[in-house]
Amino acid sequence: MPGLPELMSRQEIFDKDYIERLASPTDRIGSTGRQVLEHSARTAVTAVLSMLAARLLKLPQVYWAPITTLVITQSSLGSTFAVSWQRFIGTALGAAVGAIVAGYFASYMLVFAASVFLLGIFCAGVRADRSAYRFGGVTLAIVLLVPRAEPAWQVAFHRFAEVSIGIAVALVMSVVWPETDATK
Repeated sequence: MPGLPELMSRQEIFDKDYIERLASPTDRIGSTGRQVLEHSARTAVTAVLSMLAARLLKLPQVYWAPITTLVITQSSLGSTFAVSWQRFIGTALGAAVGAIVAGYFASYMLVFAASVFLLGIFCAGVRADRSAYRFGGVTLAIVLLVPRAEPAWQVAFHRFAEVSIGIAVALVMSVVWPETDATK
């Protein structure tokens, strides 16, 4: 199996057998029809529950809760917890940096670039991984770059709350309705 896509022919890149070899068994939705149905139902129910929770709390952009749930929902509680923790840390740092920076500076490209740079330093300082930095960067960009009538701290808080709801619902559902092993 070739290691680099640029060394492969187009036929190899789109070859079904090659693609199946790239995906590990734990990445598959399921190996049986029942597992696929269960995973799909579990994912849909979890996403809807997180959206309903955000609506119940009257958050302004409820769609961030199910988006977060969809991003972090994994096949095992251990991996869901790890992804959730990184998403939580990154979002908290991104929201904090965004709220502070937006409170003192206008939304210029240089300010945004410096903020993304500082966020990376902060993520490394708390020993967060690249996914935390990635999630934090998304939050930072939303707080700094999306025009809003509300104060930046409020946008940052709402974003953090919406993501936290998505994380909490995904974690609870991982315990309440654990996924069966997709490799069996």
